Amino acid sequence: MSQQQYPQQPQPGWGGPQQQGYGPAPFQPQPPKKSKAGKIVGFGCLGVVALFVLIGIAAAAGGGNGDATDTSAKDKAVTAGRTPSAKAKATPAQKTKTQAEQFKACVAKSGTATEKKAVQHVTKVTGADKRNDILDSAEVYTDFTGGLMSDNQGDAKLIASAFTSCYESENGLVTVYGQDGDIIANANY
Repeated sequence: MSQQQYPQQPQPGWGGPQQQGYGPAPFQPQPPKKSKAGKIVGFGCLGVVALFVLIGIAAAAGGGNGDATDTSAKDKAVTAGRTPSAKAKATPAQKTKTQAEQFKACVAKSGTATEKKAVQHVTKVTGADKRNDILDSAEVYTDFTGGLMSDNQGDAKLIASAFTSCYESENGLVTVYGQDGDIIANANY
């Protein structure tokens, strides 16, 4: 018996002629990538606008030019409804005194003998007149020398303690500095 041979047909994709509908689809090129320059420019402009908004809010919250001698009545309507504490009341004679003189007068009136002696070294006080109970920061400058480990640290702590007795704040920090600008002590008031 003889075996009948059939002609070999090439398999699709094996080098033979391609028949329609068989085999893998022809290669399709990828679509071109979209440019992201528009997004980058858009977010950059948004950042600049947000920066200007934040600066505007900070300027409005700052309340003006920072001049301590402002005598306008713009804030008097706001403070008229408040009743200041006995420690915060200032007589007209006290308004002409410097902050250091006001602090020394307060300690002379209600401080202990050691506090009165330590306060004699105070040369300047800043930040005691402006309080907003958010983050109050007062600085007391003295004629002491040295830093945190100086011999005058005990007296500086007494000055900070006397300051907390004279001034009140929800969230205040008083820092006592030496004549060379080094921090000697601090306390919450």
